[in-house]
Amino acid sequence: MEQTTLNVTDPTTWLGRGRTKAEADALAKAWREFPDLPIDTPADARMARSRQRALAMRPIFDAMRERSEAERQSTNFAFTQRKIENGEAGAQDTAIVRGRDAHGYDWDCSVQYAQGWYAAKSGWEYRPGSPTRADAAASLRAAYDRGFAEGGGDTSDIFDAARRANIAADTARTSTPSMARALSGKLQPSLWPMPQDTHRPVSWERRAIILTDLDLQPPPGRDGKPSRRQPAIELVHQRSDRRATIIILTSQAGFVDPEALGPCSAPMTAAQANRLIASETQAEVLRSLLAKREIDDLLVTAQGEYLRVLDAFYDAIPVLRTMERTRNTPLQQRAHLETWLSRGRSPGQNVGAGHIRWSKAAKGLTAKLGEFTARYAGPAPDRGHLIRLTLDDGTPADGFVTADHAPLCPEIHVSSKARLRHEMATALRTFGGATRLSASLPF
Repeated sequence: MEQTTLNVTDPTTWLGRGRTKAEADALAKAWREFPDLPIDTPADARMARSRQRALAMRPIFDAMRERSEAERQSTNFAFTQRKIENGEAGAQDTAIVRGRDAHGYDWDCSVQYAQGWYAAKSGWEYRPGSPTRADAAASLRAAYDRGFAEGGGDTSDIFDAARRANIAADTARTSTPSMARALSGKLQPSLWPMPQDTHRPVSWERRAIILTDLDLQPPPGRDGKPSRRQPAIELVHQRSDRRATIIILTSQAGFVDPEALGPCSAPMTAAQANRLIASETQAEVLRSLLAKREIDDLLVTAQGEYLRVLDAFYDAIPVLRTMERTRNTPLQQRAHLETWLSRGRSPGQNVGAGHIRWSKAAKGLTAKLGEFTARYAGPAPDRGHLIRLTLDDGTPADGFVTADHAPLCPEIHVSSKARLRHEMATALRTFGGATRLSASLPF
């Protein structure tokens, strides 16, 4: 392997590593004045030479540290100032700049000042941070105390936190709509969590999903071209047996029923989103589409401009028991949709609820739900692959029947290895909702 020896006595070496001209000259000079001694020199002499060079370089590194700190302070304050000028800053950002301008604080003290002020205004308890630098602990604590006091806090009053909490609640009820929304517990769809398998299954007749133009065609593959996988709307139709409530958000007509859906449109643009947001009828259309049934579980797949339109009409969406949205990359969005689909159940069907715990595939793929464990048992004797269901003691899960008395087999054949996780999850849900009580009864 080729090795490159650095010429540490040449200033250009340090210039190429991000040092300034003055720093590069000083570092090169220190190496020229205190070069390494030959390897046959006594160790004590070589260590003494290293200490001499380190002492010569200490002022250089101190100056570099001060320069980096000054750049950090300047960059952070400039970023916060731009947020304020663009109207994107919050109350805490404004307090940071106020700490600098009114009290001459540096960045760290300004942040502590803003945290203290915001804690007092929000009705929180007095809780300063724990600085890691002992030399700055006193100044940071003093900045927090000043901000806390200017925000209305009084550490000498035992009822201070309760008093400020009541004031903050009264202020929030009459202030911005976002704060009032937070108090009511009604969040915009962009703030909804991603689907989880911990929620209990819900009948398809009480589930709804809001899809977009993008869900009416096959999802894109890794090369960006449409893949062979089914569109999301077809998956929902198949898994729900067309029992779920489906609403489509289109770029042309806004919220529509699938029965009245026209040709697929191109992805929504910002101009189309603004037109829908300004519409006086879209909110009522969405409200009427959701009012057709009693709904407990709602999922939205909107991203980008579609999600911005949904956020604008969040008032038309009732507060439901479970409200989720897919997020992140297209691949993860597809996985989130699959998680949501697996929680649906048909009328009269029992489905096991709870979080499925998966093992690492390298150790042999296994999944566990309650007393049941699903294991990949290798290739099937004829063709395909085999999944085996066992109980906690390792015995096969024999004798279980579904709610309509159909017997369940603990060995499941899978045609494709790519469907192992889906089939294992389905099997665990099925066995989790099964019973042994009627297994011996004649039917």
